[in-house]
Amino acid sequence: MALVTGGSRGIGAATAVRLAREGADVALTYVNGKEAAQDVVRAVEALGRRAVAHRADGGDAAEATGAVERAAEALGGLDVLVNNAGVGVLGPLESLSLADVDRVLAVNVRGVFLASQAAAARMTEGGRIITIGSCMAQRVPGPGGTLYATSKAALIGLTKALARELGGRGITANIVHPGPIDTDMNPADGPYAAGQAAMTALGRFGTAEEVASMVAHLATTSYVTGAEFSIDGGHAA
Repeated sequence: MALVTGGSRGIGAATAVRLAREGADVALTYVNGKEAAQDVVRAVEALGRRAVAHRADGGDAAEATGAVERAAEALGGLDVLVNNAGVGVLGPLESLSLADVDRVLAVNVRGVFLASQAAAARMTEGGRIITIGSCMAQRVPGPGGTLYATSKAALIGLTKALARELGGRGITANIVHPGPIDTDMNPADGPYAAGQAAMTALGRFGTAEEVASMVAHLATTSYVTGAEFSIDGGHAA
């Protein structure tokens, strides 16, 4: 039984379907994309697995925790949490407002912390907590990313601490750092795509399915924890 936050599109949707293909029942959360979330539910069900979608804003503390509880109740337990939901606010340092700071940190850091805390309370031995970070937590190639990079870098510390905190219970925690990924939020044919692709060693965008394959591997392996995995085409090389 798995919960993928922000699972209605992009990396989250691909991850939900991939975990279902690997044999998991899947719950997913969304904020605005109800119809897209239902499309993912149908895709999971077409693979013979159970699926539910709940609206939950990770920036709301009660909803971040409640999403985990609702998923566990709907599926009859929770084995895998994929912390995928996130927001990005990019721009010059002087342009970032206090509201921007509060929103990004609430969703990208506090929401992930609270969901992980709630999931750990539900998981038994063999549980997996997998967090989607960012290549910008390892290398910031230009200006404009201070707030986003700060939020994603915080997740590295959280992941390593969770690994130590939960290792005695056989629960692992790992973080995946995607590079430029072809999604509707950052399309491979978008206005800034050429520059992003050029920053990678492979010279191209990755796919959501490529990230999902890494998440699926971490969901099934038992002797990897507290680790960072770059799936960025060599962005950090």
